[in-house]
Amino acid sequence: MSDRSPLPPVRLVSEPELARDALATPLLSRAARLARWAGPDTRVDAGGVLVEEQLPAAAEVLGLTGDDAAACASEAWRAALDAGLVEIADEDAGTVAAGPELAVLTGGSPHDVLSVWLTVLESVLADASVPDLDGLVDAMEEGGPVDFSALDWDPAAEAEFLDGVLASLYLLTAGGEGPGAGAVAGAGAVPLPALAASVIAPSDMGEPTNDILEQVSDAMMRLDDQFRLLEPVGLVEYRPVDEALLADAEEADGPAAPVDDVDVSRYGMVRLTPLGLFGLRARLLEAGFEAPAVGELADKGADALLDGTAAFPPAASHAETEHWLARREPLAAARELLSAARGADAGAPLRRLRCQQALSLVGGEAEPALREVLDDPELGGLARVWLTERGHADVPAPTQDMVFWLTIDTVAAQLAAEGDSEELHALVKGLADQHSGFFAAAWRVDHPQTADVLEAMGRLHPDRGTAKEARKAAFKARSNRGR
Repeated sequence: MSDRSPLPPVRLVSEPELARDALATPLLSRAARLARWAGPDTRVDAGGVLVEEQLPAAAEVLGLTGDDAAACASEAWRAALDAGLVEIADEDAGTVAAGPELAVLTGGSPHDVLSVWLTVLESVLADASVPDLDGLVDAMEEGGPVDFSALDWDPAAEAEFLDGVLASLYLLTAGGEGPGAGAVAGAGAVPLPALAASVIAPSDMGEPTNDILEQVSDAMMRLDDQFRLLEPVGLVEYRPVDEALLADAEEADGPAAPVDDVDVSRYGMVRLTPLGLFGLRARLLEAGFEAPAVGELADKGADALLDGTAAFPPAASHAETEHWLARREPLAAARELLSAARGADAGAPLRRLRCQQALSLVGGEAEPALREVLDDPELGGLARVWLTERGHADVPAPTQDMVFWLTIDTVAAQLAAEGDSEELHALVKGLADQHSGFFAAAWRVDHPQTADVLEAMGRLHPDRGTAKEARKAAFKARSNRGR
């Protein structure tokens, strides 16, 4: 993920809930059980891995049966070792002892528990980027060098691919209404073909080529293996690719092509869990990305709230503002918001729009704050709107200059918030159609973004004559400010 622009805000559940989820994940819970089971008689090899003779006993402790019981027990032991739940007590004797992090799982804070889980997650992600190495086992046992070219495997590229897929899944989750919504095959779940295509197919591609389809299909098979590994650590909920599809692909001597539009879930469905959302955000922050979470601005000033929510989608902005208001008295909050909304800089119109939206959530106790700014050239218009909408009496009528200034400010804010949206197209058309002399008066408005707004109106209005009139007004406004 190379784009370093701020990511959409996410809604995280509380740390205690996340810690409970972490402790309940199959991998960490198994690792903890093995760490408590291990004792002086437990034997490991030079790398700390359980010797083969110990695996049946470890599997029995975990209640595992079947062909993969030993492999699951070995995986849980490696997680315990990586997370510091066990440690090598005597390298020469190959014995182990409880590690310093084991006590954290029962006596540590939720934050401490999540730190242990994040360590396990990193270990699993590293394993998920490694292909099947069975073909090189003999060479490694003989002490020969590992020939990665024999696998056609680039470790850095493989890790980067998985990181890209997870970042795409994070973005898709952040764009929803919150974590944990929906079941694996329902709302919130992403079809594996769509997820693979999101990191392979160019964003501006129309009909995918056969080469792209083949790459997507190959990636699906890789991701199927990887998500099977990532589910036990609690990162995702995953419905694997239908085994019948894999069998068909083997018989056809090629990858399973995602062509079944009737039941796309057969090609795999994945959903990021609330714990997984927390984990990926932690990794993104560690990598230097700006990854906000709803509620982070609650203890900051109104200036931080209005600037911080400027790029938030409506639902997230609303939730963040509610968090902020809940910690303040309504009148004091309204005064702080109004003060922070002032300014002539490029971001000021959007701040005032966010201020207006925040004030819509404040009760009647805020009335004195709005009346205090009725004569303010930047805030008087929105104050009148607020008071009038709530039926307050004695609200002075706005001057024509104030009406035009507020109009320019509103369009500037909408441009900053949504760009050329359908709502803005409708607003621009309505303004020009309802006020026959709008452009003749608008170019004189003493607002720092008057020319930019009129230029945008000329670009957005569907009528050629009206658009030309708007562009002429924009030229006059630029000339007027240049004097």
